[in-house]
Amino acid sequence: MVVGRVWRISGPLVIAENMSGSMIYEIVYIGSEALVGEVIGIQGDKAFIQVYEDTSGLSVGEPVEGSGRLLSAELGPGLLGKVFDGLQRPLSELEVLIGPFVRRGVKIPSLPRDVKWFFRKEKALEVGAKVGPNDVLGYVDETPIVTHKIMVPPNVSGYLKEIVNDGDYRVNDVIARVEKGGEVFDISMRQQWPIRKARPYVKRLEPTELLVTGTRVLDALFPIVMGGKAAVPGGFGSGKTVLLQTLTKWSRTQVNIYVGCGERGNEMADALHGFKKLVDPTSGRPLYEKAIFIANTSNMPVAARETSVFLGTTLGEYFRDMGYDVLLVADSTSRWAEAMREISARMEEMPGEEGFPAYLGSRLAQFYERSGRVECLGVPNRYGSLTIVGAVSPPGADFSEPVTQNTLRYIGTLISLDVSLANRRHFPSVSWLLSYSLYVDNVSTWWSKYVIPWSELRREFLRLLQKEAELMEIVRLVGPDALPEQDKLILEVSRMIREDFLQQSAYHPIDSYSPPEKTLMMMDIIIKFYRKAYDALLQGMSLNTIKGLPIRSKIARMKEVDPREFNKFYINAINEIDESLSKFVKVVS
Repeated sequence: MVVGRVWRISGPLVIAENMSGSMIYEIVYIGSEALVGEVIGIQGDKAFIQVYEDTSGLSVGEPVEGSGRLLSAELGPGLLGKVFDGLQRPLSELEVLIGPFVRRGVKIPSLPRDVKWFFRKEKALEVGAKVGPNDVLGYVDETPIVTHKIMVPPNVSGYLKEIVNDGDYRVNDVIARVEKGGEVFDISMRQQWPIRKARPYVKRLEPTELLVTGTRVLDALFPIVMGGKAAVPGGFGSGKTVLLQTLTKWSRTQVNIYVGCGERGNEMADALHGFKKLVDPTSGRPLYEKAIFIANTSNMPVAARETSVFLGTTLGEYFRDMGYDVLLVADSTSRWAEAMREISARMEEMPGEEGFPAYLGSRLAQFYERSGRVECLGVPNRYGSLTIVGAVSPPGADFSEPVTQNTLRYIGTLISLDVSLANRRHFPSVSWLLSYSLYVDNVSTWWSKYVIPWSELRREFLRLLQKEAELMEIVRLVGPDALPEQDKLILEVSRMIREDFLQQSAYHPIDSYSPPEKTLMMMDIIIKFYRKAYDALLQGMSLNTIKGLPIRSKIARMKEVDPREFNKFYINAINEIDESLSKFVKVVS
């Protein structure tokens, strides 16, 4: 074990000497309070240490002790419904022990050691059976929503020498023993995994299933797939945090992980408060029973922002390996990049654009590329996915800055938030002119199970919105009266799309979540109205008459119709459109 001493201190960066034999990314303990740090660089016998706790009061010459292990996440029953900091310390337990403020040097196990979990053995397993990495040994009902699968660690294989019977066990109790070449491995319900190392799988699969978010502008126009990666850039006040919280609350996934990375503490507190009140739309159980929170807010140590991001990714991969669909949202990767910039500057590295380190792009790639839909390692066969959505906070909403531009290289869906839309109180303020999705072809088959053609409706929506943007340039120059009636109808229908479809309240009891069936029928109603109105306009019906039809007010209120009753509303609306517009066309003909 390496024992050195502090040679120099520069904020969260400590340089220690006499550290020959240290490893990159090794955990070390610094000073009398054993502050947690990570070796991020080695030059000769000097180690550059990123310290994840406050270094004030630390002095030159204090001891630095190596641990011989990499920074790792603790995995096992007891993760769901909990709030951790960037070092995976359970904040609720810390509050009971030391109060509301986290003191430096405090260490507490991530998983409770005194809680007993009822373990059910995998029935197909027998002593003497050959087992390998990620084979399922048994099950723990961690919450009523999620069954925790106890797996063989990824680095263990051999023959099952012993396995316990069904019963109550702690996470550190030995539940199985595996023998290989005369060596016996004790397996408990707890395992550790380095947070910077991706967990293994059999193969990566092409993602084809829509991540149902309940947010219409995403599901209908800019879809994200299960196992995809997306970014949400936007200026201050454009609604990034609310959108990410909405995704975490309503997405149809089995496990949701919310990482608060350098954002304000009150935003994290609001998310925690909201989750305790909400109910999962699929199971009807409290939403927090399938959620994990990692809070590393702006008043916490800057350096720990990086660990919070990779910790969340490792937890997501762990549940993915069980065969679950997992959603990870990180708010925000810009704050993480700013922490990297500070550490890089203190290490006197050659800066890249705008002072960010030259390796900014590769670090973002390490994060986003751990998403994906995979065939999981182990028996029984299973498939899982990890979807990553990261917020980006470009200063002044300038999307040309390095973090946004590097992020665009790795993502499949861009959810661009527009400050001008937010100022007009159009939420979610997703720009339909700047946003895009590369997963449209992937999810077309998923949407094809519905009778209504989604791809055609999506193309028509985007065409009308694009045409509206072009016409508004003319309107600003010469006024709306110069437009022909058909173009005025496009402006009217585009306004219906914006106000009656794209706008969605995250706080409305019904409108906050729109199932894909309802979303598709809402699109069909608007497009059928447009096509019938266009035909009526050509036959001589005035635009003012079309605007005054009673169906217009019904369409404006359709977002507030309960999804369970929307099928009936849809049939009535289509019939009323036919009666009020088609009848006129026939009479004129």
